[in-house]
Amino acid sequence: MNTKGTFPTDKFGALRTPFYYYNTDLLRETLDVVTRESEKYGNYHVHYAVKANANINLLTIVRDKGLGVDCVSGGEIEAALKAGFSSDKIVFAGVGKSDWEINLGLDNDIFCFNAESIPELEVINELAAAKGKVASIALRINPDVAANTHHYITTGLKENKFGISLAHLDHVIDVLASLKNLKLIGLHFHIGSQILDMSDFKALSIRINELQDQLAARNVSLELINVGGGLGIDYQNPDQNPIPDFAPYFATFNENLQLRDGQSLHFELGRSIICQCGSLITKTLYVKEGVNKKFAIVDAGMTDLIRPALYQAYHKIENISSDEALEVYDIVGPICESSDTFAKDFELNKTKRGDIIALRSAGAYGEIMASQYNCRTLPAAYYSEDFK
Repeated sequence: MNTKGTFPTDKFGALRTPFYYYNTDLLRETLDVVTRESEKYGNYHVHYAVKANANINLLTIVRDKGLGVDCVSGGEIEAALKAGFSSDKIVFAGVGKSDWEINLGLDNDIFCFNAESIPELEVINELAAAKGKVASIALRINPDVAANTHHYITTGLKENKFGISLAHLDHVIDVLASLKNLKLIGLHFHIGSQILDMSDFKALSIRINELQDQLAARNVSLELINVGGGLGIDYQNPDQNPIPDFAPYFATFNENLQLRDGQSLHFELGRSIICQCGSLITKTLYVKEGVNKKFAIVDAGMTDLIRPALYQAYHKIENISSDEALEVYDIVGPICESSDTFAKDFELNKTKRGDIIALRSAGAYGEIMASQYNCRTLPAAYYSEDFK
């Protein structure tokens, strides 16, 4: 990661850390690849999943490239509107939509609500009726399709909290017929995140084909199918693979999912778009000798990047201040929790106090999940274009 000499300093000349650094050129290149690969197949539409990173400057870049957005809260809808996204490109998902969030979507005439239960459908119908509106709905279906990923980020199995079970679909269709302020326009699916095996998406496509046949037998026609997101990235080799291989991802759906005449296919990609463009930059505070270990204690913690503590997630870590021989460290933060550990028994170039450490592939679920636990300050953000 060639970043030496590019970062701002405080009035005393010292680098103020931790902060997020975003390569906005890489983000634009990634978005161009997404657009090129998805446009090969005609009526494909990509929405950026705001939950991955809601940084306003990055959202603006996504907007300028013509994508829509997938939101899972009222706050994300507000962030999308603030970034200038057209309301007719906003999809609102989420298993627990509150009344004010639904009203926000209705007031802004968003494109679609991805609904997850009969009680939710009834509430959206009631609120839409009060405004004299008809809300467009896609039913989020739990397809009971396993994804080869971490169990915390698998969402498409029948024991997960998300979506309507296959066994209940016919009953939900019956109920919808009585809800006059809702218009069913599609089905929505999402089976998990950080998926690298295209056979998972093939299995999803086959399940969708079966459901389309089931609905066609009931004379239910749909305008769209939304397959969610989930495409993973290469955390081990961010420099060798800075842009995920989107070609087989879109091709898998094209080859296996049988769209009906006039149907459009929608995607909700987050991590694969934003992750590789971001790094968390931190400073070494101390190198501490343990009995059997050596600790590199840095000034970033789980408050700045929670994924390693929450998921035991791997991030490539680099000492960008040192070219010395590799040594083995536990890389830990300052938070008063034993789980505040970025990596154990990790090889870094020999590290000393003041060295700058980069945690790579941190553009997704990094800054957006930061907290102020221990009364810490939220990390700042800087952008490659600011240093040209």
